[in-house]
Amino acid sequence: MPPPSDIVKVAIEWPGANAQLMEIDQKKPLSSIIREVCDGWSLSGSEQFALRYADGPQLYITEQSRSEIKNGTILRLAISPARAARQLLDRIQSHGIDARLEALKELAKLSADPTFATEFISMEGIGTLARLVESGTHFGEMLAFTLTAFLELMDHGIVSWDLISLSFIKQIASYVNQPMVDVSILQRSLAILESMVLNSHSLYHRVAQEITVGQLIGHLQVSNQEIQTYAIALINALFLKAPEDRRQEMASTLAQKHLRSIILNHVIRGNRPIKAEMAHQLYVLQVLTFNLLEERMMTKMDPSDQAQRDIIFELRRIAFDGENDSSGTEKRKAMYTKDYKMLGFTNHVNPAMDFTQTPPGMLALDNMLYLAKLHQDTYIRIVLENSSREDKHECPFGRCAIELTRMLCEILQVGELPNEGCNDYHPMFFTHDRAWEEFFCVCIQLLNKTWKEMRATAEDFNKVMQVVREQITRTLAMKPSSLDQLKGKLRGLSYSEILRLRQSERMSQDDFQSPPIIELRERIQPEILELIKQQRLNRLCEGSCFRKLGNRRRQEKFWFCRLSLNHKVLHYGDLDESPQGEVPFELLTDKIPVSDIKSVVTGKDCPHMKEKSALKQNKEVLEQAFSILYDPDENLNFVAPNKYEYCIWTDGLCALLGREMGSDLTRSDLDTLISMEMKLRLLDLENITIPEAPPPVPKEPSTYNFTYNYG
Repeated sequence: MPPPSDIVKVAIEWPGANAQLMEIDQKKPLSSIIREVCDGWSLSGSEQFALRYADGPQLYITEQSRSEIKNGTILRLAISPARAARQLLDRIQSHGIDARLEALKELAKLSADPTFATEFISMEGIGTLARLVESGTHFGEMLAFTLTAFLELMDHGIVSWDLISLSFIKQIASYVNQPMVDVSILQRSLAILESMVLNSHSLYHRVAQEITVGQLIGHLQVSNQEIQTYAIALINALFLKAPEDRRQEMASTLAQKHLRSIILNHVIRGNRPIKAEMAHQLYVLQVLTFNLLEERMMTKMDPSDQAQRDIIFELRRIAFDGENDSSGTEKRKAMYTKDYKMLGFTNHVNPAMDFTQTPPGMLALDNMLYLAKLHQDTYIRIVLENSSREDKHECPFGRCAIELTRMLCEILQVGELPNEGCNDYHPMFFTHDRAWEEFFCVCIQLLNKTWKEMRATAEDFNKVMQVVREQITRTLAMKPSSLDQLKGKLRGLSYSEILRLRQSERMSQDDFQSPPIIELRERIQPEILELIKQQRLNRLCEGSCFRKLGNRRRQEKFWFCRLSLNHKVLHYGDLDESPQGEVPFELLTDKIPVSDIKSVVTGKDCPHMKEKSALKQNKEVLEQAFSILYDPDENLNFVAPNKYEYCIWTDGLCALLGREMGSDLTRSDLDTLISMEMKLRLLDLENITIPEAPPPVPKEPSTYNFTYNYG
């Protein structure tokens, strides 16, 4: 007979004594259990003791967290959090350097525990650490442990960052500004400053006064990618929290300091692979840079503003008058309407009206002027070659440029906040100081080329734009490393190639509606579903690494989960770093019997997502979250590293529980595999040599019955 669900069998250790094997009754108060443990070793004063996990982060066990104790867990009897906090607070203020160093080392480790942190903070521990830093007497390891403990304690969100003093900020900033400083100290100092900026509006201004972007750029030219990542993260934080009127100024400073080329040469083209967190920070910088375009994107043209109208005049002049034509404009007024029509504007009389819709607003006009001035030959060629056509196949440059600008804003999500966990940066945008404008220039030439390939007329405008969007998005997915490579890949995605790809994809998903094919499909589907199910379960047996989301992304914590080979137990446990391969079951200390799993929930139904805000940057996290609910009323929460892993795990868990696999990935795999199998079997049928046979005996008409020997 299995033990009651409230009884947990554990081993409890105490230094210098044999471990106690106990059955913990989860209905009994934790204080009573600790008293029993102390009595077993004849220890008095049980209120001065607590239980901690012996493995992993070694967190303290509380009444709130005790439900997480599993059968077979190894625990350790330790001094209580309050007593440990008091002892460490006294030791870090002692005169002995060695004793203080050991105390700070232990404090740095314990500060990650929320129970200990609450006790230490209640004793004014953060103030004590801040004064140690402000004194300027700590160096090397001692200072590194002090900063680590401070950062861990603040990360719990128990106290406000607004309480930090200006002298503390100045001291931390001095470590960042020093030309030679210990790597661990620099890393923690950058992380502290980033947290200050992100968590406090008032501290942003103080940090911005102490740290300049120019000082941070120097840290990008080192060989340590962790330091580079922290430096870019702080630049991003300053960029994100800067007032709108300061962002353009900051962008100009970044350009003057050659930030882009430094990142390109020392990070993107460095001799080390880009780690996930660096990729995220590059993505954030890319988003924040493009978001500088939002103001122009949302600015309508004022038809009465002569300076804005002069830009349109300049576009007309460059296209039709030539560089050296100095004749007056009065003589040409009669020609303006005709010229504006040839330029492809919708409103021939007053083309300024074409730019009154937002998005793209004035941004479209900016793009057109950049093309006309910086790529004048290309601009004149596009305009003249279309304006001279009289077969209704002309490509309207003005209308196309406006719609293309809107499309590019949508594709690159101009004006959107960065998504947490997204790493989708494009190296080519770091290869040019005017990457956005150059990207537009490449795409407008693509649009003109595709228009001609499609033999399009004005009625086909939306169809052409759909094809161009597909060409651009497919090419961006290939992650071209430069604008030249972008051009090459776009040349390979001609209209005929897009049609071929569409046809191929359509064929791979085609149901072929004839009755014999439908019957064959129905026969094949169960075995394909079983094949997919086994693949999903095999992937669960291999296991996956998941990241624990916290306030400071670069201090990443990981955990691993995998299914036992007999499909009866889920094993999981914390890891110090992301693994390179399969993690042995022996290292995964926690487990859940599959028989205890009640259900799998996803998205906003997950317990850990109900507590999160609905901010835009959490959207992707929400879409990749899922939880296992198991007896008795407990849950194991996941955030998949990407959509693929999300589908693999949710499908695999559904298969494990005997439920239908319903992800987009399964539907796609099912259609693809069925189509492949059908083609193979139909091909076999076509190759069968049918021997001569006597004529069949006539019979009554009936429904066609397709049969095939599944050998």
